[in-house]
Amino acid sequence: MLQVFGSFVLFLYNMVARAERFRVLWRRFFEEAILIGVNSVFIVGLVAAFIGAVTCIQIAYNLVNPLIPKSTIGYMVREMTILELAPTITSIVLAGKVGSSIAGGLGTMRITEQVSALEVMGINSTSYLVLPRILAAIFMFPLLVILAMALSILGGYIAGTLSGVMASQDYIEGIRTDFKAYNIVFALIKSVVFAFLVSGISAFKGYNTQGGALEVGAASTEAVTNSIIAILLADYVLAAVLL
Repeated sequence: MLQVFGSFVLFLYNMVARAERFRVLWRRFFEEAILIGVNSVFIVGLVAAFIGAVTCIQIAYNLVNPLIPKSTIGYMVREMTILELAPTITSIVLAGKVGSSIAGGLGTMRITEQVSALEVMGINSTSYLVLPRILAAIFMFPLLVILAMALSILGGYIAGTLSGVMASQDYIEGIRTDFKAYNIVFALIKSVVFAFLVSGISAFKGYNTQGGALEVGAASTEAVTNSIIAILLADYVLAAVLL
């Protein structure tokens, strides 16, 4: 375990020790931002909307006490979405989509000796291939989490009003009750940390792939598994430290 962690730290050090030119990294950053962020909008939006809808319906199903106001449903949907569901579930979904793509792409480049060709040309392969991916993930994950927050709350509103479990004004009153702006900041901090973990672990697994096509698939699987575990551990640590 310590050996793997040390290799990961050295991997990150080599990535920034001799970075490529800013113009090159800038172009690569936008390419990766499109692949990581723009191409993930649909799946993130779909998952977030249905999570919000299901959360609203399930909370309404369990809150049968007439002494509890219906606005509590909107309040709980908002708090659960901002604090946990949007940043964590979105990052887990992206770990499966983005993480496997990063690991598979770098693993394929490694076994086909494209990485070695870059090194022969005097290019720092970790800086050229990995750094733009990590920076793009750190930039795009918070934007996707913000989108997930909005669509999840909107999904709860649509599900709650269309199903008849609550009036629209009760839901709106609930999402406005006792709002704390720090919760948004906390969620964005989590998204940045999760973005680094997903992109960094996936790139490390893919970059160090050895063998053939089977090993590339195994590296992608390990990248997703390790990223999800890292997200859950970081989620607990951040909640204990920042809340």
